[in-house]
Amino acid sequence: MESTAAPSCRLLFCLLISAAVLRPGLGWYTVNSAYGDTIIMPCRLDVPQNLMFGKWKYEKPDGSPVFIAFRSSTKKSVQYDDVPEYKDRLSLSENYTLAISNARISDEKRFVCMLVTEDNVFEAPTIVRVFKQPSKPEIVNKAPFLETEQLKKLGDCISEDSYPDGNITWYRSGKVLQPLDGAVVIIFTKQMDPVTQLYTMTSSLEYKTTKADVQVPFTCSVTYYGPTGQKTIHSEQAVFDIYYPTEQVTIQVLPPKTAIKEGDNITLKCLGNGNPPPEEFFFYLPGQLEGIRSSNTYTLTDVRRNATGDYKCSLTDKKSMIASTAITVHYLDLSLNPSGEVTKQIGDTLPVSCTISASRNATVVWTKDNIRLRSSPSFSSLHYQDAGNYVCETALQEVEGLKKRESLTLIVEGKPQIKMTKKTDPSGLSKTIICHVEGFPKPAIQWTITGSGSVINQAKESPYINGRYYSKIIISPEENVTLTCTAENQLERTVNSLNVSANENREKVNDQAKLIVGIVVGLLLAALVAGVVYWLYMKKSKTASKHVNKDLGNTEENKKLEENNHKTEP
Repeated sequence: MESTAAPSCRLLFCLLISAAVLRPGLGWYTVNSAYGDTIIMPCRLDVPQNLMFGKWKYEKPDGSPVFIAFRSSTKKSVQYDDVPEYKDRLSLSENYTLAISNARISDEKRFVCMLVTEDNVFEAPTIVRVFKQPSKPEIVNKAPFLETEQLKKLGDCISEDSYPDGNITWYRSGKVLQPLDGAVVIIFTKQMDPVTQLYTMTSSLEYKTTKADVQVPFTCSVTYYGPTGQKTIHSEQAVFDIYYPTEQVTIQVLPPKTAIKEGDNITLKCLGNGNPPPEEFFFYLPGQLEGIRSSNTYTLTDVRRNATGDYKCSLTDKKSMIASTAITVHYLDLSLNPSGEVTKQIGDTLPVSCTISASRNATVVWTKDNIRLRSSPSFSSLHYQDAGNYVCETALQEVEGLKKRESLTLIVEGKPQIKMTKKTDPSGLSKTIICHVEGFPKPAIQWTITGSGSVINQAKESPYINGRYYSKIIISPEENVTLTCTAENQLERTVNSLNVSANENREKVNDQAKLIVGIVVGLLLAALVAGVVYWLYMKKSKTASKHVNKDLGNTEENKKLEENNHKTEP
């Protein structure tokens, strides 16, 4: 019995001793684990050959041990102690490595691996550290706006569920904001959830803004420790509406035009460079000391030339902050004298004037019947060709759409004037009588013939141009006649006559007949003489022919005699 009891006594003694034997060379060992992961703790002891069993325990804050896992080396069995916080979370391997699933903050303890032999106990401690990454920081409770020169809460930066707790930093346009008396106030707080033991960090920022903060982004970050070291997470950017007072007032004319003319509608718009911009202003019209309260616009309709002047606007609560603009309302007047339809008599004098009154120098153009004139018309003695439609037009080149025009329709009237001319045909057989008529309205022409005579063709008329035209007839009178041309219009009836003598025409005809008879007689005599000459010529030709023949025969006989004589000579 003693032999069997002695080892048990030694084992019990070993388990109860307060000072465990550490293997030489083993120090503090730390295992870092992320929240919710599995904690792996190797035993870090060499397993002795005479090992009886291995055990894991952890130490309470007061130093007392709590056993959580047991493994026998002989029976190869594993037992887990009834510790509620580790129920179903432990796993002990054959090499006595302990795994704890679903790591919690409460797992941060000092764990000890114990290997027990019959005569000794070996221990290896492990410190467990658990880390929880905080949530991405968020800027909440943001101010709807910030006002310059006022210290106001900008917002809160919150990061939740962190272990251990972290630090929060504020940034303006990427640069760290440091506390500054009266301008930057940062208040940091943290809270731990008693159940999860996780921390929530909150940093409140009070900030005194300036106009330089317009559209400038603000951010915050949380810096924490994780299993692998220190890390930082940044929030999204936040841009705040910055309120600042108006420092300058400007006035505009709408719609923007290079020039304003009479009849236009114009709108004055007043603007302040503050935020929010002013909503009401005082508008001051030229010559008025009292302002007209209105929104930021004031409209003038159908402006006239007397609206030219300086226009101003100011803040309602600070009248000294004022802006002004000069407006010129351009105008153009044209007066044509005379104008409309004017009827004058030929030879009359007609002064014409086109008077221009304008806000600037204006160009003047005269046209007659849509043809541009080189100069303005002037009539000291009217002619029919002066009649027509005259237009005086003027415009301001710098002002779009500012044009004026007046017209004069000139009618030049005249009583009919007649001039008759006569033209004899080269043959002398006919005469052309022309009646030249001048007058307006166009006179009607009528021909009458007294005495005997024949009209070769009907009267022909020329085109009516500049109050003039003519009518002509062709006659061949056998005796003296009188031709009368009558011209009549609404003003008067005018008659003119021309005597046409037939004597001259008959003498020429007799002379021509005598000439023709003489020519015919001459031709007959010439023909008779030519016949006699021809007959004599033919008769003479026959007689000469006989003599020639005789002469030719004698010649031949003489030639033969001569030849014979030559032959007989020695």
